[in-house]
Amino acid sequence: MKLKKSVKKVLEYIVFAGPTTIAFLSVTVASFIYGIYFSFTNWNGISGNSMFVGFKNYFSAFSDKIFWNSFSLTLRFVFFTVIFTNFIAFALAFVLSKGMKGTNFFRAAFFSPNLVGGIILGLIWKFVFNEGLVSFGEKLNIPFLTSSILSTPEKAFWALVIVFVWQMSGYMMVIYIAGMMNIPKELIESGEIDGAQGFAKLKNIILPMVMPSITVCVFLTIQRAFMAYDLNLALTQGGPFNATEMVTLRIYNKAFVSEHYAVAQAEAFLFFLIIAFVTMVQIYFSKKAEVEL
Repeated sequence: MKLKKSVKKVLEYIVFAGPTTIAFLSVTVASFIYGIYFSFTNWNGISGNSMFVGFKNYFSAFSDKIFWNSFSLTLRFVFFTVIFTNFIAFALAFVLSKGMKGTNFFRAAFFSPNLVGGIILGLIWKFVFNEGLVSFGEKLNIPFLTSSILSTPEKAFWALVIVFVWQMSGYMMVIYIAGMMNIPKELIESGEIDGAQGFAKLKNIILPMVMPSITVCVFLTIQRAFMAYDLNLALTQGGPFNATEMVTLRIYNKAFVSEHYAVAQAEAFLFFLIIAFVTMVQIYFSKKAEVEL
């Protein structure tokens, strides 16, 4: 009897989850393992021959100043986007969970930028920064808008931050709203009876109860910010003068433009290890801050 149940469960898994499992193993896991293997060779991404070179590519990655400059820029990008995205998303969720008129419309409006692909989004905002705002600044004689925001490294960096935050805030807002809607009304009413109002209610009741949502949102924002590629490619192409070339774009250029595929694989694996470490640390401390009912 137990054997029949086990066989039935295996067959059900094969039928319903088998295709997805095969796709995941072949596309994600196999590619990841192959990437690690190629990081120990001298393969250029084109040749049919490769030779094992040990840790030579990793030594090259550690000595690549441009890579570490890109990594430093990426860390700065992650820092600001995580803070701004989650602050704005939480504020929107806090306002839109109050039952105000037009709530559904505003939720849909703020979420909609996340439905646009990064390439299309980058091209749209590139037109806005290069053409729209410049024309607006010239007509109204606003000096700082008469030149493109993307023309200087510092402004181009903040342009990337603005577009990323604009895209991701609505998505995180939905997660925060779900967390706020699950807060027991009795708990909030008890707090109000005890005198918790305004900021005190937010700090002592809402924030602790929404910590699981904060954990998820911060994790997703960190992951998306570290892996930002399409937006970087479409909006700035790493310019001006490679000043906004973040790690993912740097690895792509190293592999497919410079044809140093093996070194790029080594840099990609190092980048993966750093992301894994950062996210595990974030989840550990976020989980410690969560409360249980």
